[in-house]
Amino acid sequence: MKKTAKHFCPHCQKEVSWQDNPHRPFCSERCKMIDLGSWFSENYKIPGEKKPSEDEDDN
Repeated sequence: MKKTAKHFCPHCQKEVSWQDNPHRPFCSERCKMIDLGSWFSENYKIPGEKKPSEDEDDN
């Protein structure tokens, strides 16, 4: 018998079927979109040095 690992939705922590799941690693389209919204609203950030924006003058 093949042993399968348990996977959990990063947003709601429900157990997720990995195989044949079009939303993986999420459990649903809803959780996937909530996560995407968090990236867009900058709730999630990747650590590193801040680059100057194009609006800032280099003079």
